Amino acid sequence: MSMVPPPSNQFEAAESQEPFLVSDRLPPFKPAVPKALEDTKLNNILIEDLIYKVLLSRGVMTGREVSAELCLPFSILAPILTDLKNRMFIGHKNAASMGDYEYILADPGREKALSAIEYSAYMGSAPVLYEDYLESVLQQSIRLEQPDEETVDKAFRDLVLDPELFKIIGPAVNSGRGLFLYGAPGNGKTSIAERICRCFKNDIYIPRTLLIDGQLVKLFDPQCHEEVSGDPNDLLPQYDARWVKIKRPVVMVGGELTMESLEIKFNELLRVSEAPLQLKANCGVFLIDDFGRQRVHHEELLNRWIVPLEKRIDYLTLPNGKKIEVPFDELILFSTNLDPKDLVDDAFLRRIPYKIHVCDPDEATFKRLMAFIAPRYGIKFDESKFEYLMSTHYRGKRPFRACQARDILEQVYNACNYHRRQPEMTEAFLDAACHNYFAAMGNKTDL
Repeated sequence: MSMVPPPSNQFEAAESQEPFLVSDRLPPFKPAVPKALEDTKLNNILIEDLIYKVLLSRGVMTGREVSAELCLPFSILAPILTDLKNRMFIGHKNAASMGDYEYILADPGREKALSAIEYSAYMGSAPVLYEDYLESVLQQSIRLEQPDEETVDKAFRDLVLDPELFKIIGPAVNSGRGLFLYGAPGNGKTSIAERICRCFKNDIYIPRTLLIDGQLVKLFDPQCHEEVSGDPNDLLPQYDARWVKIKRPVVMVGGELTMESLEIKFNELLRVSEAPLQLKANCGVFLIDDFGRQRVHHEELLNRWIVPLEKRIDYLTLPNGKKIEVPFDELILFSTNLDPKDLVDDAFLRRIPYKIHVCDPDEATFKRLMAFIAPRYGIKFDESKFEYLMSTHYRGKRPFRACQARDILEQVYNACNYHRRQPEMTEAFLDAACHNYFAAMGNKTDL
């Protein structure tokens, strides 16, 4: 009897199973507040080093201030602080409220702090073990959310799109896999990608910092992650403070993307590592805009994505040289003005399940766009002036682009505002806007 080889890792195992169904969803993940140091799975030495470093930086701190800095309950830190005091690494400066004290470093503690900084200058939240993070990704996978038709429609309600596009976009978003948007510039690929990001509503929890094979890796990034504020009426902590509650992440990059940004970055001076972009995007959306125009050659980038797209795992190298498997659990969006066939081969396209051509709008759609956008600028849409615009500046002269409806009306608004006139569509204002925008006709100044 033949045997099917088992998946090489838990992420591949999840991928090899039947598609996720709504009924298969696990209870919402929420990291429990640790009641003892053993619950964190961290050792005393790591916690002591963090205490030494933060006291060296701040000088004098109460025990509860140290607790807040390390994101650990005071009930866990209090015995450790007492032990360090008894061993004469720290001392009391003054008494504080509620049985607390103000702490300072003693000379032996200062030596400990300087020694710890030589290994790593990291200060802040106590880390979360990598194994706990892996479990959180499985329980918060973007594929478990599965936005439905109503959710997608709501996310796109401020755009005018060809209804046929929704027949492709909806299932693509629901799948939580990969999507390739391509077409001429100005037709709304970036806007579509941004609305796709809005389709995922559930908040998730991520560690502030990871501990991977003895290496500290900062994961939470305010530039990529939007923190969700807690209820100010909650008197007790609702979850482990070493974690951050965020909206599903949306990581957006363009021409500035480099190969280095896809690897763990180690700061030689501070001896602290930072997670790469795709790790920050886990359980969320990773948008690569203007694909093919990065400083690194697109084939090199494509080769970098082959394994993650196929296996939903990635391989990273730690500062100590050890290679690790990491989850690649994200909806990846490629947006490009170039023809995908000129950028990627069939092997790569096969790994992106959905390819969407964002076409030029036809005249009827362009009219709907203008009528939809005009009220935003306080302009009344005028059918006769739209016909003038079409016959004078479009038919037989140039293709339509979705962005042009907005851009022309914005110029009309700016001109009216400059002349202290009520915004309106006139032939003169439309002519001037098209001259500025297309630079294809003589000056016309009779406004």
